[in-house]
Amino acid sequence: MLKPHPPSGTSDWPLLSRFITREAALGDAAKARGPWVAGLYEFLRFGVKQAWACLYGGLMLALLLATYMFYPRDAALPRYDFLTIAALALQVALIRFRLETRDEALVILIFHLVGTGMEIFKTTMGSWVYPEDSLLRIGGVPLFTGFMYAAVGSYIARAWRLFDFRFSHHPPLWAVLAFAAAIYANFFLHHFWWDLRWGLFALAGLIFGRCWIYFRVWEQDRRMPLLVGFALVALFIWFAENLGTFAGAWIYPSQKQGWAMVSFAKFGSWFLLMLISYALVALVRRPADRQV
Repeated sequence: MLKPHPPSGTSDWPLLSRFITREAALGDAAKARGPWVAGLYEFLRFGVKQAWACLYGGLMLALLLATYMFYPRDAALPRYDFLTIAALALQVALIRFRLETRDEALVILIFHLVGTGMEIFKTTMGSWVYPEDSLLRIGGVPLFTGFMYAAVGSYIARAWRLFDFRFSHHPPLWAVLAFAAAIYANFFLHHFWWDLRWGLFALAGLIFGRCWIYFRVWEQDRRMPLLVGFALVALFIWFAENLGTFAGAWIYPSQKQGWAMVSFAKFGSWFLLMLISYALVALVRRPADRQV
């Protein structure tokens, strides 16, 4: 017998919890109309849950694009500093109106620290640059950048709750954390030593190759290999990165003469970053086995 699932993943967010009863009635109406309508309803339900999981990241990306198009270039407050203040205000508002749980806020704080540390090093090594002036920065890194990393952690934490993640053949948490530490170290060390990313890709297959993630969109469990889930999220982050560089939030050396799409080779970097992100969220959420 399957382990009982919570009645709704939205119960922790007051803004959405008031609609639980109405949504259940809408689902019953869809089922009454037959399997095709029920399938379409589940697909739409999946999209709405994903949109809610992406709330913080989506708002951050909207801020990048909106300031690129509309923020005055001669404003007294530099654009990057406005982004930092806006990102902080957004974080406070999400907590104040209980659109974010304490666990999610903790994940965002951890990601901000981890991401900012890597940004300081990477910009020093010339991997990418932030071309605009700002006052709120550490070295060459404007402080809003930590919130962009935090958006990835926020997405994973919210999706974990909304889709009630369960796992089979999940590796021990200590192994996941040790692997994430090795990936993080390689982001730094490969500038001075060998780049071990291909070995890390192989090790990811070894550690997570047997692991399946079970998630519930509506009434039934769906599943996929966890590695596929990592790859899909990394792909969407790569798409978002293209929008971010188009908006001039940061640029790579290949974009100094004009914007061009980010090399797809960056997908591998985002895949590895996803594994770090997952490890940090797993440290807070603790992966649970699927009980059968």
